[in-house]
Amino acid sequence: MAGPYRRIVVLTGAGISKESGLDTFRDKDGLWTKVRLEDVATPGGFARNPDYVHDFHNSLRTGMAGYSPNAAHEALARLEAELAARNGGRLLVVTQNVDDLHERAGSRNVLHMHGEILKIRCENCGTVAESREAIGTATICATCTTPGYVRPHVVWFEEMPFHMAKIGVELAACDLFVSIGTSGNVYPAAGFVDEVRRHGRAHTVELNLEPSEGATLFAEARQGPATDLVPAFVEELLAAG
Repeated sequence: MAGPYRRIVVLTGAGISKESGLDTFRDKDGLWTKVRLEDVATPGGFARNPDYVHDFHNSLRTGMAGYSPNAAHEALARLEAELAARNGGRLLVVTQNVDDLHERAGSRNVLHMHGEILKIRCENCGTVAESREAIGTATICATCTTPGYVRPHVVWFEEMPFHMAKIGVELAACDLFVSIGTSGNVYPAAGFVDEVRRHGRAHTVELNLEPSEGATLFAEARQGPATDLVPAFVEELLAAG
């Protein structure tokens, strides 16, 4: 692995948070085996039964207090800080996860492309606010004081992920792209490695428990638990300068 690298983009998926104990969505025993995604994670499901959708997301939100960042989250936060201190380098974490474990580990440059479970959004005025409390159809927006428009600040199926323009700029400019804990079958994130390859300037690495659907698109792939792979990989990067 060549180096040193100064512009790094790291894509993280459910696999990195699973090692903190969070349920994944797509595993054989994941959340989508317990509830129908059409019922709890689509605009149509919300329109049909908003109370049911709120209950599902409330359970995710209130449950977050029981989880902590793991060694993989902490290693990425360390890499971000040391890159900036050593050579003015930049690490950006683009995460598909809606939890706050990257931030709690110390990462500062994080884009949540699928939103954040600990935030809520008013569809009437657009206000986004942090919230660890349960919400429902009677919740009143603190900004516009209108009830009935507050929803989880997450991206449901059939909705456009957040920050796509900025992510595109970062992918074009990076010299290292790393994918951690992703299945490689959820777009648009699954297409990021192709986008990086088209620019032809960045080294690409996949760190995953097992090869993803797009593993062969990466120049380098390593398999194992994120809590083992990511700290070791960070050590290699820092040793290279």
